Amino acid sequence: MTMRRTFAAAALLIASAVGCAAQERGFWRADSTTANAITGDITISEAKLTINFASFPLASIRVLKPVEVAAAFDADVNSGVNGALYRTSVPADKRFMHHNTLCGSETAEWMATYVTGRTLHVVFFSGPNLPVFTIDALTNSADLCGAFTYAR
Repeated sequence: MTMRRTFAAAALLIASAVGCAAQERGFWRADSTTANAITGDITISEAKLTINFASFPLASIRVLKPVEVAAAFDADVNSGVNGALYRTSVPADKRFMHHNTLCGSETAEWMATYVTGRTLHVVFFSGPNLPVFTIDALTNSADLCGAFTYAR
């Protein structure tokens, strides 16, 4: 009986992680000032991120806990919403809308997302190290590139 419960709990955890990542998939219209000025519309699929018709590799890393989402996106920690962390590689020299880059002179290597209703919130990070999702770490992070909002 214990083995069945363990298996069921593991299956539920995997299903919720897959479900969380699936929320982000699809076409998103630029909705914030920064998204309109830098990326334009984006599309997220299982293995790639498309920004303004240019595609980049994308790999799902892990589910972000509600406390991490709250720190990264100024969301309500009590909402219980999860986010997702992805690995990507958007070169520093890639220009998007109005000749803007995503992370200045650095390659964007990480993307964190969370969906609420019909809105997608995204932050990009540079640097080879996994971002730390606490308020202190994010406040002092030199790797945080920018925050963007998209809508369906």
